[in-house]
Amino acid sequence: PDMDGIAAAEILTQERIAPVLLLTAFGDQPLVERAKQAGVVNYIVKPLRESEVAPAIEVALARYNEFRAMEGKAKELSEQLETRKVVERAKGLLMQRYGLTEQEAFRKIQKASMNNRKSMREVAEAILLTNEINEM
Repeated sequence: PDMDGIAAAEILTQERIAPVLLLTAFGDQPLVERAKQAGVVNYIVKPLRESEVAPAIEVALARYNEFRAMEGKAKELSEQLETRKVVERAKGLLMQRYGLTEQEAFRKIQKASMNNRKSMREVAEAILLTNEINEM
């Protein structure tokens, strides 16, 4: 009761609950702008034709699913990049501290990862943390 449809749409969009298709009697530009800012996927002004609603919902759901898939892929790529950075830092530390080649340092991290059933990122983070503690 404390909010209008656009405010509710904004919450649904921000929390990634569902795509929002706004069906309204008002088509004035300020409302359309608010709807765009709120993340509304489609804005349909009454009077409605039944033949318009089902396709609009289908398209909104399809775009939402595509967006969620891209969002997941972006997160995955970001995590891969972060892992690579951590592994590179740990590899550089091993090279510096033990006079290893890049390939030898990578192989040490890889072997520790397999032997301990930990990800390479976890092993690299442990190497960096151990170094930090030893420098205290």
